[in-house]
Amino acid sequence: MTRKFTVVIERDEDGMLVGTVPALQGCHTQARSVDELLERIREAIVLCLEVQGEEAGTGLELVGVQSVAV
Repeated sequence: MTRKFTVVIERDEDGMLVGTVPALQGCHTQARSVDELLERIREAIVLCLEVQGEEAGTGLELVGVQSVAV
């Protein structure tokens, strides 16, 4: 069974790309390129599902990302 997860990608202060899967608690990784990040995040997702169970991440839908000026 194939599942799809939304990955949020940010660049940290050191220039590293950080990928986070909001639907899976604690599921994140980092890399220097997008290709490397996507490979690593797939591995992280598999590990998170093994630990949290196959039902992890159900019911959460990322609706959007907004910028807010304060």
